[in-house]
Amino acid sequence: MAVLAKKFGAAIVSLEHRYYGKSSPFKELTTHNLQYLSSKQALFDLAVFRNYYQIGVSAGPACKKALQEVTRLAEEGLSTSANAVKSLFGAEKLNNDGDFLYLLADAAVMAFQYGYPDVLCSPLVEANSSGKDLMVAYADYVKNYISDGSVESYGQQFLKKTTIDADSNEVTSSRLWWYQVCTEFAYFQVSPSNDSIRSSKVDTKYHLDLCKNVFGKDVYPEVDITNVYYGGTSIAVPSNLITCHNCGHGVDLRGCPQSPSRIEGDASDCASPDVVHKARQQMVEHIDLWLSQCQDQDHGGIFLV
Repeated sequence: MAVLAKKFGAAIVSLEHRYYGKSSPFKELTTHNLQYLSSKQALFDLAVFRNYYQIGVSAGPACKKALQEVTRLAEEGLSTSANAVKSLFGAEKLNNDGDFLYLLADAAVMAFQYGYPDVLCSPLVEANSSGKDLMVAYADYVKNYISDGSVESYGQQFLKKTTIDADSNEVTSSRLWWYQVCTEFAYFQVSPSNDSIRSSKVDTKYHLDLCKNVFGKDVYPEVDITNVYYGGTSIAVPSNLITCHNCGHGVDLRGCPQSPSRIEGDASDCASPDVVHKARQQMVEHIDLWLSQCQDQDHGGIFLV
């Protein structure tokens, strides 16, 4: 995006999601105050926003095996010496074993979601094949890529905090995201019944219990209403699909890996830099075509969202 903006002299306009960041209408994130936080309201925000602006892989078998072994060792350690296992990851404050197991699973997912799978998999595969301590290797990854405050935010007691943390949007957003999961989406990342990487203890019951514990006993995800509103499996909106090696959050088009993020779009660390450059060039050609077809000469600026 930054590369395209620089080429075309465009302004980049980004809409902040309501409640997230500095867009909270309240000083406290109580369950009552979160009633206006929903994807539907966010889409209405986007519609209003547009009135003001005219807007022109997977892990692989070796890594999977190592992650499964990490989960097995973690479950075994929790049953014999829970404090020692959690201390290894700097997660002593996660009193609920389910919260800790969710952290371990989510930390792995983030590597693929945000575009640095090799950072996760390479040391794990090496440790597993050479007989090194696999838990230590995974703990090093977690501590390097998930901050202390973020680790604590996986705890349900922490998620109950309603005071907005002006210094840490990442921590505050944890409660916001879980509220949407617990009221709208039921985006429960449960373990599959067979050949799972994450612990079987991270099941539907764990998620439902979390929702009730954090937000109140009457909170339950209204997924049927959400599906009816958006059309379920029959969404009446055309879509275009693309394939890429490192698709999480558009990482291939922004520069890989995303951690640390480079807004200028450096693709040198991508798995296939030439493919990334080709995709970017196609985008440039499309934008060039759109601009050449533009009949309204009064709009001198370009906005990329």
